[in-house]
Amino acid sequence: MEEGSSGGSGGSDSNAGGSGGAQQRELERMAEVLVTGEQLRLRLHEEKVIKDRRHHLKTYPNCFVAKELIDWLIEHKEASDRETAIKLMQKLADRGIIHHVCDEHKEFKDVKLFYRFRKDDGTFPLDNEVKAFMRGQRLYEKLMSPETTLLQPREEEGVKYERTFMASEFLDWLVQEGEATTRKEAEQLSHRLMEHGIIQHVSNKHPFVDSNLLYQFRMNFRRRRRLMELLNERSPSSQETHDSPFCLRKQSHDSRKSTSFMSVSPSKEIKIVSAVRRSSMSSCGSSGYFSSSPTLSSSPPVLCNPKSVLKRPVTSEELLTPGAPYARKTFTIVGDAVGWGFVVRGSKPCHIQAVDPSGPAAAAGMKVCQFVVSVNGLNVLNVDYRTVSNLILTGPRTIVMEVMEELDC
Repeated sequence: MEEGSSGGSGGSDSNAGGSGGAQQRELERMAEVLVTGEQLRLRLHEEKVIKDRRHHLKTYPNCFVAKELIDWLIEHKEASDRETAIKLMQKLADRGIIHHVCDEHKEFKDVKLFYRFRKDDGTFPLDNEVKAFMRGQRLYEKLMSPETTLLQPREEEGVKYERTFMASEFLDWLVQEGEATTRKEAEQLSHRLMEHGIIQHVSNKHPFVDSNLLYQFRMNFRRRRRLMELLNERSPSSQETHDSPFCLRKQSHDSRKSTSFMSVSPSKEIKIVSAVRRSSMSSCGSSGYFSSSPTLSSSPPVLCNPKSVLKRPVTSEELLTPGAPYARKTFTIVGDAVGWGFVVRGSKPCHIQAVDPSGPAAAAGMKVCQFVVSVNGLNVLNVDYRTVSNLILTGPRTIVMEVMEELDC
């Protein structure tokens, strides 16, 4: 809203409130599309789907072929069929995230045409909303780095909240990090972040004030988005659950409310299960898990199933018994922009509880029911899953894991 535009006749508060709510929902939708598009762009670069291509003696840098991308989306289970894949990419085109390299086709077509992410050619439109979003995302990433401890579980009015920051400490940090030259400038920046729905008071009762009040980022920028979420027209705020990316995250000691994604158990039953991510910061004790749930349809998410996927308990001694029916396997897993995509659970030994079907671990061959023997050469047969998770979260992006798999599992 422009300065001075709030004036007008009385009695219009309800309309203004409705308009403000609609504007907030649109900002939330825009933010989700931007994050989803950026995560897809990074994945496509990593897998060399985006690359320099030639046509009629001309080179088009950093582009992809529409038809090949649709094949890739179906292969990686991001779309069920070609029609759905076209709709997903059209959503990104409509938001100005991708475009035809010569801007001759506004519609995304299942043909051998070159398209490109606008972020790869510097043509992405930077309006005030996008600038605020990108600034907020950069601050979030800096705050989530292991070197920064500003985001902590804290209590306000008897309620404990995850990943909060105190307003006064946040202002100090902004100046210290060079994000603002003065405290007043830092406060102005905080007000803009709040106006654009990037941060808010933990109980949504106060504007941003230089005080000991607690605030949170409204969005988990690192949650791995599914492209199918783009086809859900309902705004994130209308789907709020404990795990919604725009839901205020109250501290929970219920282990069933951890990070979630869809995974397939040995019985092929689809469940939502707890997930470990390279980018996760510890918010529930030392487990390194945090709440975020993808919305794959309009139906409400199912709470995580804490039941082990193992058919029976197995000891480390049993695994190491000569002639035992277990085969050793070694995986080299390169984390992507949001993590490795698997869950570790159990103790002495730990086991793979779930694997994200479209994540790096699945691509390397990891499966549920496998027992973790070592991580980057360190034997972990006699530790619990929290120790293993911490080794992974604090280690390098590329991890080497040795596992043992039951021959008939």
